[in-house]
Amino acid sequence: MRHRPIPGSSGTVRPMTLHGDPVLHAPCEPVTDFDASLAGLVEDMFATMYAAEGVGLAANQVGQSLRVFVYDCPDDEEVRHLGHVVNPRLVEADGPVVRGSEGCLSLPGLEAGTPRYDHAVVEGFTLDGEPVTVTGTGFFARCLQHECDHLDGKVYPDRLTGWRRAKVLREARRAKWGRTA
Repeated sequence: MRHRPIPGSSGTVRPMTLHGDPVLHAPCEPVTDFDASLAGLVEDMFATMYAAEGVGLAANQVGQSLRVFVYDCPDDEEVRHLGHVVNPRLVEADGPVVRGSEGCLSLPGLEAGTPRYDHAVVEGFTLDGEPVTVTGTGFFARCLQHECDHLDGKVYPDRLTGWRRAKVLREARRAKWGRTA
């Protein structure tokens, strides 16, 4: 039996891009070169995601405006989903809308009840340029939608309204400036 290396085990942990940085609020560029630098970026993204104890990470969260994300995320049945998608497109998001707790590595320590569809399908490519389709339900569907949002220049507070949005943005400003009042 052939063993694959653990994703991220040879990667470098990169600094996390935090809310407010322009790279998080602009659509990312499509990947055009499926080469060693892309493979290195994905490896670094896994290392960074694991170091931050996340379940998904988009390239712009490490300062790279490219359409790629990685994930190691359970669904609601505790089935582990592990992989990456290059140039992803969210092609289905349907089913009931569920308001669940959602956080983000670019807004550390903050969470809010965020509405997401309970089913999602993402199409894209592997590092080798091979087509891939990823289907998720429950928490994993939330992860897929969250990461696709990042690549479109959105963060989860963009999906909030009213007091939930105001509260998260106020807390994000406080965290950014180190204030507690």
